[in-house]
Amino acid sequence: MCCVRNLVVFVGGLAVISNTAMADDTIVVTAERRAQAIDDVAQSITTLGKDDLIRIGADHIAEALARAPGVSLHRGSGAEHLTAIRSPVLTGGAGAASFLFLENGVPLRSPGFANINGLFDAHHEIAGAVEIVRGPSGALYGANAIHGVVNVLTPQPGKDFSLSAEVLGDTEDRYKIKGTVSGGKGAQRLFAGVSAISEAGYRQDAGLDQQKLTLRHIVDGDNISVDTIFSFDSLEQETAGFIFGRATLLDRTARRTNDFPDAYRDAKSLRFQSTIEARISDSTVLKVTPYGRWNKMEFQQHFLPSKAIENNSHWSVGAQNAVYHEAGRLSLIAGIDAEYTEGTLSEFQGRPRIFSFTQGLHYDYKVRALNASGFVQGEYLVAPKIYMIAALRVDGTIYDYDNLTDSGVVGRFLRLDDKTDRFVTASPKFSLRHEFSENVNAYISYARGARPPQTTDLYRLQINQTGDQARPEQIDSVELGLRARIGERVNIDLAGFWMEKRNFFFRDADGFNVTNGKTRHAGVEADIRILLHDRLTLENALTYAAHTYRFDRPTGRASESIMQGDDIDTAPRVIANTRLRWTPTERAWLEAEWVSVGSYFTDAANDHAYEGHDLLHLRGEAAVTERLSAFLTLRNVTNTLYAERADFAFGSERFFPGEERTFGVGLRYRQ
Repeated sequence: MCCVRNLVVFVGGLAVISNTAMADDTIVVTAERRAQAIDDVAQSITTLGKDDLIRIGADHIAEALARAPGVSLHRGSGAEHLTAIRSPVLTGGAGAASFLFLENGVPLRSPGFANINGLFDAHHEIAGAVEIVRGPSGALYGANAIHGVVNVLTPQPGKDFSLSAEVLGDTEDRYKIKGTVSGGKGAQRLFAGVSAISEAGYRQDAGLDQQKLTLRHIVDGDNISVDTIFSFDSLEQETAGFIFGRATLLDRTARRTNDFPDAYRDAKSLRFQSTIEARISDSTVLKVTPYGRWNKMEFQQHFLPSKAIENNSHWSVGAQNAVYHEAGRLSLIAGIDAEYTEGTLSEFQGRPRIFSFTQGLHYDYKVRALNASGFVQGEYLVAPKIYMIAALRVDGTIYDYDNLTDSGVVGRFLRLDDKTDRFVTASPKFSLRHEFSENVNAYISYARGARPPQTTDLYRLQINQTGDQARPEQIDSVELGLRARIGERVNIDLAGFWMEKRNFFFRDADGFNVTNGKTRHAGVEADIRILLHDRLTLENALTYAAHTYRFDRPTGRASESIMQGDDIDTAPRVIANTRLRWTPTERAWLEAEWVSVGSYFTDAANDHAYEGHDLLHLRGEAAVTERLSAFLTLRNVTNTLYAERADFAFGSERFFPGEERTFGVGLRYRQ
């Protein structure tokens, strides 16, 4: 593997690998927190490069991630989303903490303080790449990397001056602008990227305004480099909730209504990181990344009768530290990560009491958290073209909870006395990878993911949640993978996986905490690229997977009882994304995208279901002048009435309706 890494070269700030026309030129940085050829990785990773992201022109990052097999994001209102990566769409603490969202390798939120809509902080609009790791990745990343990792990468500034700008408007009164500038002199390089979006909203009282800024500065020395990144995000949105009933979903007027016109979400975040990379010797590299983050969010809980206002925030400082050493047939990585966080949460109901939702203060608390982790990974060439990888990470977490109001029961709300909780988790990994030939390699891998509970799972309790405390969640995964290049026209990436999860923490239909849930996740994925003609490319991301409960859970609502072997709700067995791209000239292209989401159950008892949907999107671009091009998008060409998310609760079907046919046009300038 050490020799293969030498093939990676950097050209204009982008890493490529010299190979044949249809060879997989992709490099990834997420697997080992450094650049490596994707063929060297014994894990399922999809990379969306800069050209891919420009072509997609995503209004929401869900549109981009849909191109990775095994991945599905359900869009909510505005920038909101729920995520699935080799999983059902997860909600609550599980939804926030089962996926690790990174920007340039650093988590967007602190462990224990994750945000279920966490990707709206990431600056994907100007990203140089987005990497999606499918399956547990705890050996090098630790907490929250249960089902997968999404890493949004800021473009590397080049030495030559470059400038880009883009504007777009569409028929849903959505307007977007973004721009980047990059350049360097001597050992220094600088990148700046800004973006803004303003939309009236597909539904009534559901507008959105969001602005983002990213700055990057690199200083390259003979044996040391410093890479510093600053990010800012501001989101203000009016929020639309579910619509109710199938008839409403299929009515072109009623589906645009919003029963929650006063709901809103305001969020802001700041992030700073600086990676110092020093070459200690010809075979040893040290990487140290100190970082800091701050965020705050206020929103109305329109999904509850109280319509209470929640305010939450946290700030963190930490450092990622790793040493990379190459010793002939052995490659070693070892490091220590540490982070300190202070977070607060308050919830206040202004409305008069309704049921057990009391008027006034529900919660007001602070949590101080300390996370420290040590990890080691070794890769050894055990025989010609056979590599063995073994890794282990141990995470320690301390939560110091401080209740800032009276303890005890207030209506349905339980406020705990001050307390301290400690958790220790271990994440081992073992893989074998065999290079059958230059164009074919395969791997088998075992990995465990583990995470401590979310602070909200531990300290934001209700009176019916006084049973067992949430425990660290664990998932064990076995994966088989094959990557093959057939001639110069076909690339195939296949993976099969089997995962068992325990201590799955969620809330059942009766509103009680489940602390010992067990689930199974098994499936096959395919990522296929075929060069049909020199100017015609077919790409496919296909998934078949079964996500099932592995325990029984009777509830007072018999129709919502969980039975072992039932499908987990909101878990389609089939998802597919197929693109056909035609490039008639070097300065024009046209792409058709078919997105297919299979049927899935919408309740735990498997009594209600959503039939799934198929969507067709068209995108294209053509040069107007040497530097200016015009592009267009036509989403949902067939004007299908579909649901971004379907659910069944409280005796009713409920949906987040997807947008109807939407036409957009824009201009793109590059220098």
